Order: sequence, then structure tokens, then C-alpha cells
Amino acid sequence: MSTNIKVTERNFFQRLDSNYIFVILALNVIGLINLYSATHSVNVTYNEKLFFQQIVWLFAGWILFFTTTFVDYVFWKRISWVIYILNILLLMAVMFFGKEVYGSQRWLDLGFFRFQPSETVKIAVILMMANYLSAKSAYKGLGYRDLLIPAIITGIPFVLTVKQPDLGTALLMAFISTSMIIFVRVKRSILILAAILTLFATPIAWNFGLKEYQRNRVLTFLSPGRDPRGTGYNSIQSKIAVGSGRILGKGFRKGTQSQLEFIPERHSDFIFSVLSEEHGFIGSVTTISLFIILYIMSINIAVGARDKFGTLIVVGVTSSMFWHMFINIGMVIGILPIVGVPLPLLSYGGSSLLTTMFGLGLISAVAFRKYLF
Repeated sequence: MSTNIKVTERNFFQRLDSNYIFVILALNVIGLINLYSATHSVNVTYNEKLFFQQIVWLFAGWILFFTTTFVDYVFWKRISWVIYILNILLLMAVMFFGKEVYGSQRWLDLGFFRFQPSETVKIAVILMMANYLSAKSAYKGLGYRDLLIPAIITGIPFVLTVKQPDLGTALLMAFISTSMIIFVRVKRSILILAAILTLFATPIAWNFGLKEYQRNRVLTFLSPGRDPRGTGYNSIQSKIAVGSGRILGKGFRKGTQSQLEFIPERHSDFIFSVLSEEHGFIGSVTTISLFIILYIMSINIAVGARDKFGTLIVVGVTSSMFWHMFINIGMVIGILPIVGVPLPLLSYGGSSLLTTMFGLGLISAVAFRKYLF
């Protein structure tokens, strides 16, 4: 009886995971510092308004974070179908009304805001997958029939995103869904068959599935020097920036590659290059360590969740954050091909930041309610 009284006496703010919030805030601060440097270079050809726009999106993101925290996450289970279908319709709308930038049609121009549905659809897929998998008993592992619905849930937005074209984001959705399925458990025979099919499908996808520029990205990754002023330029300049930072970095706004604008898209996809050049190995490791701490804390929240749906939400959002970080940093340092994947909480972008903060809010909501029972 006394235990129940103690639980109910825990006030509103005590139920918030303050350590979790602090780690997110620390990454926000690092992101703003680097974005300021990236958008205020020597030549000042970049739009300085990007920095102030990011502050606005960050403020909106924290409002979304706390609002999501205070809403019982079971609510999202009830309307997961609605969210999923709405996002599919938005992806279809991009095909007809989308704004084309650098050859890709990924955004809906809302006047005051360019909305990217391929960002929010990842959350929709996570909610749908969590809803479906939470109802499955996978003591012996998921079978072939069990995987049919997850394949459809992931396959529809995957195809629509590839059409934009945005193969990087489409693959991210596949990685997130696969991570959630493996967490729940799948039969070993399916894993073996998937590995064999992937082995045989790779040359077919290379010859018939990939566009010419996508094949060039892979070839450039394998040999950046084959076209140093063309397809290999981004990779070469990024690695120069990362390597030149050495241990302590060149100092805030003192990076030559970033300040002299050799690094392309340094405010978004290559924000980690700016971080590495100006703050060196120490700054890079500190930032990666904060991400790792965030993942460990998220895993602990998943373990303490009150139900399977809550656990799967945390697993889905955490895997999304991890794959974004892994792919972005991998392409910046040259161990992965270059794709348009932002670094969570650091890269510029309203859709990406709001989606990330909403996802983190879902994890916070799971942590918030572990004290209710």
C-alpha cells in the first residue's frame, strides 16, 4: 500500500527522464555551434538565415517533444493506420506536386515550409511495425507468413521513396524494419534465405535497379580519385576536412575546408566534416559518445517499458537514430558511399529535426509512463 502511495506521489517533473533530456540538449547545442560555423563562412555565400530558421525549428521540436511525452503512447497505436495512410498519400502527392531540388523530387512546398514526407513516413512505419509485431508471439521466431504484413508495410513507402529518387532514405526504412523484426526474433532459416537472396540479387540490382548516378556513387566510393573534380569531389574534400582536424581541431570558424566553402552541403549532409575539422578527434569522439549514451539510455527505457508496444517503439526509433548516424558519418569519413542522409540533431532541416524530436518524444513517453504501475 505504501509503495503505491509513493508511486502516485511522484510529480509531473519527477517522471521526466532529465538525464535523457540533457543528452538530447547537449547534441542540440553541438549542432547549433557547428551550423553557425557552416552558415557563416568567410565568403558568406550560404544563406545565414538557415541558422535562425534552425533555432525556430528546434524550439518547435522541443514543444513537440514535450507534447508527445505527455500523451499516452497507446494513443499512437490506435491511430497508427491513419498516420501510415496519410504519409503514403503525402508520398504519392510528392510524385505529382513535389518540388524538385538537385534532380530529386522529395519536398512539398507549403509556402512557409518545405515538407519532406519521406522523413515522417519513417515514424509511420515504426508505429505500424510496433503495432503489428506487439500482437505477435515469436517464441520460436517469426515465420514466412508473419513477415508478409511487415513486408507490405515497409515495401509501399520503400518503392514510393525510391521513385523520388531517394535510395538512401528507402534503404533506411528497410534497415529500421529489419532491426525491429530481428529484435522480435525470426526463424534462422529465413535469415539464411535472406542472405542467399541478397547475394544473388546484388548483381541484378547493380545492372538493372540502380540509376547511372547511383552506380557512379558506388564506383566513386571504391575509387574517389577516378573523378576528383566530379563525382569524387565531395568525398575527397570531406576526408581532407576530417583528417586535417587532427586531435584538437583548427578551432571554431577556423576550418579552411568549411570556411572557404570546399565542403559541399556542409550545413546538412556534411555537417560532421565541419565538426571534425574545427574540433578534431576530441570533438568528434565526444559527439559520437553522446549518441552512444543516448542509445544506451534508450535501450534501458525499452527494457523498462510497461508493454511490448512501448518496447518496440523505442527499438524502432533508436534503430532509426543509429542507422542515420552510422550512414552519415560513414559517408563523411569515406567508409560508405555518399547518400543524402542527415545526421540527427546536428544537420540542418525542419522535417528531419521535427521528426527526430517527435521520435525522441515517443521514447520519452514510454519512460514517462513506467512509473504509472
